[in-house]
Amino acid sequence: MTQMLLSELTTAAVGGPAGNYVEARTEAEIIDAVRSADAAGEKLLIIGGGSNLLISDDGFPGTVVKIASEGFAVNSEDSCGGVSVVVQAGHNWDALVEHSVLHAWSGLEALSGIPGATGATPVQNVGAYGADVSQTIAAVRTWDRERNAVQTFTNSELKFGYRESILKQTTVEGSPRYVVLTVEFQLPLGRMSAPVRYAELARALGVEAGKRAYSNDVRREVLRLRGSKGMVLDAADRDTYSTGSFFTNPIVPADQAAGLPENAPKYPAGSDGLVKLSAAWLIDQAGFGKGFGLEESSVSGGRASLSTKHTLAITNRGSASAEDMLAIAREVRAGVVERFGIELHPEPLLIGVNL
Repeated sequence: MTQMLLSELTTAAVGGPAGNYVEARTEAEIIDAVRSADAAGEKLLIIGGGSNLLISDDGFPGTVVKIASEGFAVNSEDSCGGVSVVVQAGHNWDALVEHSVLHAWSGLEALSGIPGATGATPVQNVGAYGADVSQTIAAVRTWDRERNAVQTFTNSELKFGYRESILKQTTVEGSPRYVVLTVEFQLPLGRMSAPVRYAELARALGVEAGKRAYSNDVRREVLRLRGSKGMVLDAADRDTYSTGSFFTNPIVPADQAAGLPENAPKYPAGSDGLVKLSAAWLIDQAGFGKGFGLEESSVSGGRASLSTKHTLAITNRGSASAEDMLAIAREVRAGVVERFGIELHPEPLLIGVNL
């Protein structure tokens, strides 16, 4: 065990030292590391790609387990049932998506360019451009820390919702009850994508919303669109030093949505009359434009700011602390409440800090 600065393991590049640090490269090593921490009564933090964490400048006092298992196995592949592929939790997500497109496995292409590890995707029900992983996940194999046993969840048992799952619901401050070991995807075979549901992506592809396009074209356009918003990791681009979207899109009752301006983006969110709003639109219309916070006179001293490409991301401009990034988040959240009466909620896990 060696001390590790958690800023080196997160895409926001903030976070103090780990009390203990273990890199687990196999399923057996993951289980052993988790059981050892639990037996010692230590706090536990699981890190995959580190793209959805904002960690205290004081670090994490317990054991940090870096999930570094890689690889995948094709269980079956035929023209009727498609392909069943079981992926190790630490496997790079975009590498899996790229492989799926190159091998004519359909369904993941719209999720191109999302940073992080595959094991994290079911926790948040990761999604973008009208797709999310709940549409393709067949099962998730986990280590249940309460029962001290392996637990496999089927898709329906995972209780997927918008950026939600049973895995997330049972996680407290980055410490999950269920540690993901592998994720099984069931994907149709073919070079055509899943139906393109997102209007901006459909326009970029020159197809009608709901129609299909070639998966490699979808991947190319998604990478281009994400790149234009600073949402594809690039060591030379400070706009990509972030947790991705910092706030989730609010889901509110229809009467509350009706009080917003007519041009406010609104989308149906379930059968009970709820409406999903655009957090980016609310932030911008509350007066927080791209690059907000870059001025040295700002609450973060210019060390953190909203991305210059996208108002949903809070970025580390080079020397930001976790508190600098939270200062921007607090000001934005308060401004949206003041302007629209809607409270935004953070998407990343906040470890040792509060918004």
